[in-house]
Amino acid sequence: MSNDSVPTGQLPTGQLPVVVIGAGPVGLAAAAHLIGRDIEPLVLEAGSSAGTAVREWAHVRLFSTWSEVIDPAAEKLLAPTGWTRPDGSTYPTGGDWAEHYLQPLADVLGDKVRYGATVTGVVDSGRDAQPFAVHIRWADGREERISARAVVDASGTWSTPGPLGADGLPALGERAAAGHVSYRVPDLGDPVVRARYAGRRTVVVGSGASAFTALAALADLAQEEPGTHAAWVLRRGITGSTFGGGEADQLPARGALGLRAKAAVEEGHASAVTGFRTQAVERDGDRLVLVAEDGRRLDPVDEVIVLTGLRPDLSFLSELRLGLDDRLQAPTALAPLIDPNVHSCGTVYPHGVNELSHPEQDVYLVGMKSYGRAPTFLAMTGYEQVRSVTAALAGDREAAERVELTLPETGVCGGAGLFDEPGTAAAEGGGCCAAPATLQIGTGTPAIPSGGC
Repeated sequence: MSNDSVPTGQLPTGQLPVVVIGAGPVGLAAAAHLIGRDIEPLVLEAGSSAGTAVREWAHVRLFSTWSEVIDPAAEKLLAPTGWTRPDGSTYPTGGDWAEHYLQPLADVLGDKVRYGATVTGVVDSGRDAQPFAVHIRWADGREERISARAVVDASGTWSTPGPLGADGLPALGERAAAGHVSYRVPDLGDPVVRARYAGRRTVVVGSGASAFTALAALADLAQEEPGTHAAWVLRRGITGSTFGGGEADQLPARGALGLRAKAAVEEGHASAVTGFRTQAVERDGDRLVLVAEDGRRLDPVDEVIVLTGLRPDLSFLSELRLGLDDRLQAPTALAPLIDPNVHSCGTVYPHGVNELSHPEQDVYLVGMKSYGRAPTFLAMTGYEQVRSVTAALAGDREAAERVELTLPETGVCGGAGLFDEPGTAAAEGGGCCAAPATLQIGTGTPAIPSGGC
């Protein structure tokens, strides 16, 4: 668990460790699977503890139960230590996940996990059977280069949230308004954060689970603090799938989260603004005004919460030969399977080494990072990925290509619509398995055509 130098330079390639970037859920699971295959892992974590990113949303409750967020290989390592497995039917918060599972797992791995180690570059030697050179900057400023037989990047996407601008770039004025713009679900249990939003008007931009969580939290606050209101900005219209699958979702807590967001709108704590593609943020005294590409302007607001997804940081992999989809920034074989403009209804099937491979052999992007800009990643998907990848690194191709996971369906039909491209289900508001239905939003609001299940 120290951040001492790692002596790897004199070892034959076959005896070198597999470097795992990131000590989050999937990175630690990768290490556990590697140990199970008698392969030495070396986990490099930029933060000071396991699950650094997870701890930043410690207040948010997962919509997966404990039974779905504990990796089997990791549990095998933990069991002999006297670790107590949490009740599998309950739902942990991010803080619970980090404290009761991720940190104990990292502790079991011991000095195979190094903290304060930021990977700044990975270089291929250019010769077959030669090791990778992994460049590290330690927390104390030291720099080091270590050798690795393979690289598994499980660094996630938390550090690079999507911007407010609908074109994928920061909106004009977004940077200047940074003091009133947040890219995280607010922790309203923190008195300082609560005071920032209580009795104020806030814009929430986004249409996924994070936006649902923020809307539900602000709706609860509005019941306690008069004057609290949220404007929910959507780049598209509201359809039958906007709020998720509801009771049809095979992850009940995920379905319930969407229903809470729907209730926030119907009860008047949030007002939906549809078809609004933000182009600029302008000042109006101490408040902000969002301006759309079509010239529409929102009423002034006090705060803006941008929850438009996350994207991978590929900067330190620039010297490797990666095969990535131009739009999603996911591996080219995986991208068509997770394209949010196409897939929902449980149509994304489990995948492994074949879909995660690149022209550069023995380099894998796993976990959230493997999905690039696509949403709806589940921890159990990442666990299956690293099971397959580690089997391939061990030379067990049969196990690597075997599917050992069944994913729960969302109960939603139609794509999530990350890119809103003309002709896609998302852009047209269509579904994939039912004729159009209607959804009534609030008293006096016209029924809106939708493509629900």
